[in-house]
Amino acid sequence: MNAAAGPRDAAMADHVYRQIIDSIVSGRVPPGERLRERELSDQYGVSRMPVREAIQRLEQDGFVVTAPRRGAVVRRLTLRDVEELFDLRVLLEPYAAALAAEKAAAGADGSALMDALEGARLALSSGDVELTSDFNTRFHDEIVALSGNALLARALHPLRGLSRWVFGLSVNRPLQVNAREHDDLAKAILTGQVRLAESLAAAHIEAGRKPVTEGLAGLLPE
Repeated sequence: MNAAAGPRDAAMADHVYRQIIDSIVSGRVPPGERLRERELSDQYGVSRMPVREAIQRLEQDGFVVTAPRRGAVVRRLTLRDVEELFDLRVLLEPYAAALAAEKAAAGADGSALMDALEGARLALSSGDVELTSDFNTRFHDEIVALSGNALLARALHPLRGLSRWVFGLSVNRPLQVNAREHDDLAKAILTGQVRLAESLAAAHIEAGRKPVTEGLAGLLPE
């Protein structure tokens, strides 16, 4: 973020950033689409500075690339990107779960993690798939927050956005199965079972790899 930007500019840039991500993840802005600052400025009713800041963040987080003579365009995902995403998640997220379990064992407050789990449960029971997905994303975010490792949180931040994008494109596993695995993982973390939390997190990620990659095999290039 530009050091000279004030709180209002930062808030507007964050708003634009989230709106564009939602458009990309939902497919309203397809891969290869050019992001024009002037059009986005008019669309969101802001100056071009917050739009420029938002696009820079989107590029840093892997949603946008800069193409010759075209400027910023939405990235075209490949199957290799998806495999690499899972490779990184299975390295970093089990570590986050283990750290979170250590913190919980030492008395850290795990209520935010339980709130996310309960929100997902209620959304699933009501049949709201999109809200369930939002709470599931929050559940993983709360594990990282509970770990207390700020550098790890920064490393995982772009992966979370890419995960939302990938899961939105593919046929994922049944949400009921996902919910049971989240229940088991939360229990291990909140009861301070460090190694169990680590192994459950790894198994949870790997269980999603095959259905996602198979679902995208006919949609994405290698």
